[in-house]
Amino acid sequence: MHLHRRVPASVRNRRGSVLVLSALVLFVALAFTALVVDLSYISLTRTELQNAADAASMGGALELGLATSPSAASSALAKQAAFQAAVDVAAANRGGGRSSIYVDPTKDIRVGQYRYDLATGTYKTEWNVAPYNLVEVVARRDTAGSTSGDGPLDLFFAPVLGRDTTTTRVASRAALQPGAGFYLEPGSAGSIGILPIALDNPTWAALINGTGLDQYTVNANGTVSLGPDGVREVNLYPNGTADLPPGNRGTVDIGSPNNSTADLVRQIRYGLNDFDMSFFPNREIRFDKGPITLNGDTGLSAGIKDDLEAIKGQPRAIPIFTAVSGPGNNANYTISKFVGVRIVFVNLTGKPTSKAVIVQPTPYSAPQVIVAPNKVITTDTIWGPPGIVQ
Repeated sequence: MHLHRRVPASVRNRRGSVLVLSALVLFVALAFTALVVDLSYISLTRTELQNAADAASMGGALELGLATSPSAASSALAKQAAFQAAVDVAAANRGGGRSSIYVDPTKDIRVGQYRYDLATGTYKTEWNVAPYNLVEVVARRDTAGSTSGDGPLDLFFAPVLGRDTTTTRVASRAALQPGAGFYLEPGSAGSIGILPIALDNPTWAALINGTGLDQYTVNANGTVSLGPDGVREVNLYPNGTADLPPGNRGTVDIGSPNNSTADLVRQIRYGLNDFDMSFFPNREIRFDKGPITLNGDTGLSAGIKDDLEAIKGQPRAIPIFTAVSGPGNNANYTISKFVGVRIVFVNLTGKPTSKAVIVQPTPYSAPQVIVAPNKVITTDTIWGPPGIVQ
């Protein structure tokens, strides 16, 4: 005979309460886990979107140097190039579970001008004001119904709680800053792309104001071909109108005052190096603190023809002079600024009247450019590297 003890009702009730409480705790734990997982996913996606937006705005800003080209269509071309670069760079990034991040050029990208306001001591942003040096890119996951890749972000566990998606967006602004000189770190193995050939200021001013022929085109890959591209050209080889001293053809010593043809060749092909910059105070060449004096050199001769040919189509900076005195190698040039050019044609043989080193203005930007935010942006501004701004 077996005896069965009867479980009191109060005990049975406690067991039932524990089961209900356990189920509730389990549900809360699962909900919390789902929340943590989805919040982490949202945070990761925002980081990925921000990285893509930063890269896209920087890529777009690099193209905005075109806005300061003397070409009549420069601002429109720069805007188009910046938009395309931003779209392409964003698409090269992945995020939010997608292999490519989509930005809509009709609503996610805009350009403008970012400049320092001396009156207020602050930076001022003006959208759709040329010449452009600022680009903003928005990377989003908030466009309802979109199938392009910018639709709401799908969540993992939140659907259990009745929410399938969430929305998020980030923005990034990058700007080119005007430059006022050049600097190279001591011991640096790098170089600065400066061409040691000076041009007089009146000739340069006439060029950027529309005087000159348009006979050559520089393609996107830097190759030069015959035919107009909307950018005027000028001959660096003196034609008798520039007031140059006897025995000098516009070449200058940038660095050592005893430069030889070999030094010119090196600087033309490879730019200024650590040794060249050691001759300048603080290793800086600045044109915002008064004029710079450079010595004359051996002249434009057939000895540097091949070297000039080797850099055709490549951006270089050249010095612009307002005055020159003294004969030949003893000439002294008063330099007021540096501007960007690229060589499109070279001929240094034959009669003097047939000799030519033809260049056209081009945007110039380099990491070695010293940024001067208070400089006025003009059609011949040189640029420091693009940077993220607020």
